[in-house]
Amino acid sequence: MEDLGTWRGRTVRGIAFLVVMVASLVAVIALLGTRSVHADQEVSPLFGVKIPSGYRDWKLISVAHEEGELQDLRAILGNDIAIKAYRAGTLPFPDGAIIARLAWSHVPSEENNRAFGRAQSFVAGPGTNIQFMVKDSRKYAATGGWGFAQFKEGQPSAEAVHKTCFPCHQPAQTRDFVFTHYSF
Repeated sequence: MEDLGTWRGRTVRGIAFLVVMVASLVAVIALLGTRSVHADQEVSPLFGVKIPSGYRDWKLISVAHEEGELQDLRAILGNDIAIKAYRAGTLPFPDGAIIARLAWSHVPSEENNRAFGRAQSFVAGPGTNIQFMVKDSRKYAATGGWGFAQFKEGQPSAEAVHKTCFPCHQPAQTRDFVFTHYSF
């Protein structure tokens, strides 16, 4: 007959083994779920660009406010390759650089305006779309080395929208077709 200490030792080891197995199973299921989402992700027409994973964790390059028909606030982000190129003043940008533009509607903040005592505060409202520029000088040679993408609610915009990307960026040709300046 086993003594109580041996029985407790086996029970603790059994529980620990069970906890490790359950945690491992949860991790595998989560990983497989993530892979299937990314594998089925939509790509932009013409350029085949997907929404890069982790783009919301990229570093801030700049912010902008567009008036007129757009009336939006924008955050311009860059992956590590783009940030390194910006900081070094490297032009053209190296292959692998990705620049993201996240846009939100530009709305007054009633709460802030009450605190200020007058209408003067605007904040980011609902998101409007996200755009990406992906540098691959061989793959996108016909468009200055850049592939473009625009997504709204995770879905790529129409091909007609993507046909306007490169022509729009041509005025910035001397800066490798990139409008946004990096000042810090």
